[in-house]
Amino acid sequence: MAGTRLDPIDRRILAELQADGRMTNVELAKRVGISAPPCLRRVRALEEQGYIRGYHADIDARELGFEVQVFAMVGLQSQAEADLSAFEARCRAWPLVRECHMLNGEVDFILKCVAPDLSTFQRFLTEELTAAENVGSVKTSLVIRGAKDEPGVPFEILEARLERPA
Repeated sequence: MAGTRLDPIDRRILAELQADGRMTNVELAKRVGISAPPCLRRVRALEEQGYIRGYHADIDARELGFEVQVFAMVGLQSQAEADLSAFEARCRAWPLVRECHMLNGEVDFILKCVAPDLSTFQRFLTEELTAAENVGSVKTSLVIRGAKDEPGVPFEILEARLERPA
């Protein structure tokens, strides 16, 4: 299991930073029970090893006027690797697309999109997404409200699995 490569202190550091990425190194060290210099070395190592991909603020899109959130299920005409990669690159270039995930099953990709209003999203849908090369079908679902939006992973599940005897 991937999480077993980390010791309990590293996992605790990740859990604490996931909950509050703005805390100082001194506060983080106190929370995980080590002194500040080794804590900073561990954080740097976790960054270099790719466990920590970056830091960002959790922005409220609606407060900034992005009132529309839509999930778009996209079916491609071809699933050849070159075509999948080309579609992913196109998604990375579209500002309204905030997440893009390739799926197995009936739908090839699901996109999470945000827009300031419905007409902006409709323009994107008709002029860019459905018009894009290799796009065969698009089904959209407008988000009415969100009940949960948790970043990261559930560390309590990982810890419980690691505590079980092998």
